[in-house]
Amino acid sequence: MTKNRRLVAALACRAKGSRLYGKPLQPLDIQAQYTILDFMIDGLKARSEIDDIVLGIADGNENLVFIEVAHKHGIPFIIGSEKDVLFRLIQCGRAGAATDVFRITTECPFIAWELLSPVWQAHVQHKNDITVTDYMAEGMNFEIYTQESLERSHAKGGEYERSEFCSAYPRRHPDEFKIQILKPVPAAQRLDLRLTVDYPEDLFVCRQVYEALKHKAPHIPIQDIIQYLDAHPHLNEMLKKFIDTTPIWASVVEGKVSAA
Repeated sequence: MTKNRRLVAALACRAKGSRLYGKPLQPLDIQAQYTILDFMIDGLKARSEIDDIVLGIADGNENLVFIEVAHKHGIPFIIGSEKDVLFRLIQCGRAGAATDVFRITTECPFIAWELLSPVWQAHVQHKNDITVTDYMAEGMNFEIYTQESLERSHAKGGEYERSEFCSAYPRRHPDEFKIQILKPVPAAQRLDLRLTVDYPEDLFVCRQVYEALKHKAPHIPIQDIIQYLDAHPHLNEMLKKFIDTTPIWASVVEGKVSAA
């Protein structure tokens, strides 16, 4: 069913960050100097659904280090506008000859890998423009776009929609796209948790989770992560002031939610 499709993971990378510098390059394992981006790339390489991985590196001397990361992992890269993140994703897709693009942000180490296969199958079977997960802890969700839908979003969107908020155009104009949202089993619907790295506190929590569960890497199960955080409530307590319990897509796309 997917033999004529090519799913390329596009990883937008930059070092700058007002709250935490070089987030993708922050080590999950300090002793081994094993970074968030290393962990994400290893996870993608171990998935048969992903045909290629392309780093979308922002221009600027401070980002040259990401070229070294690409060489280390033996994956291609492009260099593009720091501000026009959406076009960098498009460039990644073009470089990988993608029919479809798998999008995750490079400060989110713990992806819901067990949902990738059903989401990809649904995306192709239902001929969606965009297929996404929702209702999980911030940082666990992912998005699949057709290459064409990314190109269309860029052509029709403005500066804001082309920025780091590069899903903004379809979320603001859902009627222009065929969008499907898949949610996990109820036990994994935990909008009260946070697993992205934007602040130093986030990095501390993600390091604790990784240290406890790295023996299950590169695809640490959702439920194992949830169980660990529930057993160590002080970790999530540290992040409460940053948690937003609003679903990313479901809050704007009505009546298109189905179970994965």
